[in-house]
Amino acid sequence: MKKIKLYIFTASLFIVSSCGEKFLDSEPYTQVTEINYFKTSDDAYKALIGVYAGFGRMYSAWNCLPVISEIASDNAFGGTGNGDGFGAQMLDEFDPSRSPADNSIMGDNWSQYYKAIFRCNELLSKLDGINWGNGKNLSAQYAAETKFIRALAYFDLVRLFGKVVLLTQPSAENLPQSEPDQVYALIVGDLQFAISNLPTVSYAAQVASEHGRVTKWAAEALMGRVFLYYTGYYQKADVSGVTKSEVLAYQEDIIANSGHHLVDTFATLWPAASLAKYAGERNAENIFNVKYTYTSNYNGENDGNFWLVMLGMRGASYPPYGMGWGAATVNPDLWNTFAGTDTRKTATIISVTDEAINYKNADQREYTGYFNKKYTPMADAAGNSLAEKLGGANFQIGQYQDYIVVRYADVLLMAAELGSANAQAYFDEVRRRAYLGNFSSIPVSQDNIMKERRLEFAFEGIRYWDLLRRGVDVAAQAIAGTTTVMNGGVKTTKTIVAANITNKSGLQQIPNSQITLSGGVLKQNQGW
Repeated sequence: MKKIKLYIFTASLFIVSSCGEKFLDSEPYTQVTEINYFKTSDDAYKALIGVYAGFGRMYSAWNCLPVISEIASDNAFGGTGNGDGFGAQMLDEFDPSRSPADNSIMGDNWSQYYKAIFRCNELLSKLDGINWGNGKNLSAQYAAETKFIRALAYFDLVRLFGKVVLLTQPSAENLPQSEPDQVYALIVGDLQFAISNLPTVSYAAQVASEHGRVTKWAAEALMGRVFLYYTGYYQKADVSGVTKSEVLAYQEDIIANSGHHLVDTFATLWPAASLAKYAGERNAENIFNVKYTYTSNYNGENDGNFWLVMLGMRGASYPPYGMGWGAATVNPDLWNTFAGTDTRKTATIISVTDEAINYKNADQREYTGYFNKKYTPMADAAGNSLAEKLGGANFQIGQYQDYIVVRYADVLLMAAELGSANAQAYFDEVRRRAYLGNFSSIPVSQDNIMKERRLEFAFEGIRYWDLLRRGVDVAAQAIAGTTTVMNGGVKTTKTIVAANITNKSGLQQIPNSQITLSGGVLKQNQGW
């Protein structure tokens, strides 16, 4: 049964007042909260709970980063229902004319990120005033966890939108957007602080009940991802003074000292791919997860995986797969890119034909015969939602599968890409697990690593950013093309135009609602 973890709950200190919509949609708190909290170690811990709760809500919208990263990439199309609006197609095709009314489609994402950042800044501003009593002073550790979450929030924002509002204090001030270099300076500084101040505890020694809290290894791994994206997308040699050799050293530290390692069988990482053999959310490969539970309700308890249901097969359960809304249908090119001997192929993708699923696709848009298997709702043999069976309010808000932000396979491939002396061994380690008895070594190279990353991390919210860091033109050419899909059972030509991606530099649309709230201080990204 899914265990409930205290520190992801929404019992935050940051009590929202009914003050109406404000710029950046931050979370003002009441006078009572200001007077009574942020004084004792217990207050600090409860505030940290609030930070984690805000972090979880960053990944709650239907089009949050894990979903939009796949729809925007060459792995998937927009999908959804044939009678739905075309917002998913607008995101997929980078074409605002597909759904002009959806000019604030990323509004909930923007709002949740800045709420999370507000919580981070609030706690950081209060830690120096905490009376830790006779207990252990955990100020540096709490600050490190909080700064990691703030760094991740800003890393997502700057990748999605380019120039964003940079706030380091608990404020909803109407500021203009900052240059990306300023945002990356904060990200890097926060991660350096986290790496230096989080305890060095191996995976085996970690307390199981605290799975989901930030670790030193998570901070080192995220620094690798930040470095590779920034230096690739912006064509720079380092990121805010942090060099390639320093970032490689962080990855080597994880490999040598974290106790994390690959699980033996790739499919066991994913509940729908492995069923009874599932390795569980806490396993040696998962370095950092977004934690979810089935306990969400319509009274403010928002700790479920709200986006997972979007990715399920539309309109009905096909056990063990549960009902969803058909978003992010899989590009057949991805299925065909996997070798038949690659065990990741059937662990990653549901093939309706190969699994003999009698799929009713009359209401499915952009049906291709393939759906993602890593993140999909699940049902019992009778077709009942597992989320509801556990006690969830319903299958839409009760999904509980964690989102894996970073896992050990990524560390191995980042270390190989960064030029480790063990690059070939690390590259082979990932591929050996994928091919098992059919493994044969191929030379480690940038091109081969990038191809391997697509296969290893499909539907984990990584592919689009891997494409962009090789250049916007490279990304656009990989994503663009024409495919035959089924819209409501009718064959339809699906076209994505490369120029739509390049003229926007691969960035998303700043929510028009936020531009309006700012009085025009915020500026829209080019092309939108």
